[in-house]
This record gives sequence, structure tokens and C-alpha cells, in this order.
Amino acid sequence: MTDEELMWRASMSPRIQRYPYRRVPKVAFMFLTKGPLALAPLWEMFFKGAEGRYSIYVHAHPSFNETAPKGSVFHERRVPSKIVEWGKLNMLEAERRLLANALLDFSNQRFVLLSEACIPLFNFSTIYDYLINSTKNNIESYDEPSSVGRGRYNPHMNPHVMLNQWRKGSQWFEMDRNLALEVVADNRFFPVFAKYCRPSCYVDEHYIPTFVNIRFRSRNSNRTLTWVDWSKGGPHPRRFGRTEVTPELLESLRSGKECMYNGRRTNMCNLFARKFLPNTLYRLMKFAPKVMGYGHN
Repeated sequence: MTDEELMWRASMSPRIQRYPYRRVPKVAFMFLTKGPLALAPLWEMFFKGAEGRYSIYVHAHPSFNETAPKGSVFHERRVPSKIVEWGKLNMLEAERRLLANALLDFSNQRFVLLSEACIPLFNFSTIYDYLINSTKNNIESYDEPSSVGRGRYNPHMNPHVMLNQWRKGSQWFEMDRNLALEVVADNRFFPVFAKYCRPSCYVDEHYIPTFVNIRFRSRNSNRTLTWVDWSKGGPHPRRFGRTEVTPELLESLRSGKECMYNGRRTNMCNLFARKFLPNTLYRLMKFAPKVMGYGHN
């Protein structure tokens, strides 16, 4: 299928809301990667015992031809892909491609965008219950008055997108099925961003945050569930190497701040974290059962 055909098929939604068959709602884990999933063994440990409650979709560079072995949760989970370049429109196109493929499975009810450098901070059951029972979407969306926020707004977007509607946020989103349908079906705002948000306007940081701010603000928690360390400044977040992975670090990521969840205050705000280098795998797998509770799904 072409992308246009895929978006058309994925945008269909049954008008009868009650399902005529028994189903278990699933979480779609969508991996946007350059090549191999170096932390795949950690994710295998995370998913073990949770069969039937998740779906996996992997969008890798089209030239990447390695395949996951049979028996792996990643076996034959790649979607037809195209080239993705940092900061360009094709990054957002890949995200919409992942959403569209995941929407084809009617059992998928929550949709999480991840990278090859992401890790889950809790066991599967904890994350599953958190997402399936959430009453909000989890999209970071904020007004940034500086040159890296409002300074990226193109006046030609007016009147479709006004400056006071313009928002910035993390690329790493989590959303429900209704919002995912709206994103793949959008033919009003997406063409405007495709035409006028070009580097140094990074469309993956602005399109979904602005789209949600304009149309679905009341349904949004206005936060990302994926922790990233921007404390060093610059265009890319801090990367964590082998020796930096400790139980203390992982515990701090799991409960280091407060936020709102379904109308109540909680310190469970980050479900995932990045960027973890491939050489962190051994230590992550060593600490995961005790710190993150893997194996209790």
C-alpha cells in the first residue's frame, strides 16, 4: 500500500461502539529505529508472560535487512518503511506510518512511540494497567517564547495555525485510539506543517503538540511518559553508558517527581526512559528483576 492508502484504511472507525466479540484491549509499542534493537533482550524480558496484551511495530531504515529470530517478540514485526532523517518531515511521516499500521488491529487501544534507546521503568502489568486505565492522552505541549519555540513559527501558517496556538513538546508520545485516528486522518493541519515547518523548524517537536493544543487540549495530560535528560543543553539529550546504570539511577527515574494521573497526584510519572547505549544492556538486565519488577507480569 502507498502511505495515502494506508492512512485511508487506518482512519476507518466502526460506528457501533460495542464490540460484537470478546477481546482484550492491547497496547501498541511502536519502535522508531535506525537499525538493530540493541536492547531487545531487555524488552524480551519485559514482555515475557504478557502475551495477548500487546502488539509490536518496528519502523527501521529500509536498508536494514537483519531479521529477529523466530521465537522473538520482534520476529516479523517490521512495517514497510522509508528513509527517516533527523528533524525532517519524514520523521513525522514515519510516526504516522507506525500509528496507521497499529490502528489496523482493532484491539490496540493505546499507542506508545519508542526508540531503540528506550527502556521500560516498570514491569509490563504495571505499565499496561496505567495506560489502559488512563483517562488522558500523554502529549507534552507547551508554549516556548524563545527562538526554539515561537521563533520556529512561520506566519504563512495563519489562519490554520495561529502563533498563540503554536506549541512545542517531546516527540515521544502516548495516546489513545481516538486521538491516533485523528492524527492519521488529519488533512487540515498536516499539509500546513509539511509545507511551512522545515528546518530549523523541527516538525516532530511541533505538529502533534500543536494539533492536540488546538483540538484536544481537554483530553491531554500535557506531559510525556518518557524521561529524557536535557540538562546539558544542545540539540540532543544526554546518553547513558554502562557505568552510569545503577539501581539508584533507575529508582530515581521511577519516582523522581510528582504529576497528575486520572485526577489524583502521583509520583509515578515516567514509564519509560532514554537514551541508553547498547553497552548498558548487561547491567539493565541484571537490575531489571529487582528494581523494575520484570518477571511479575
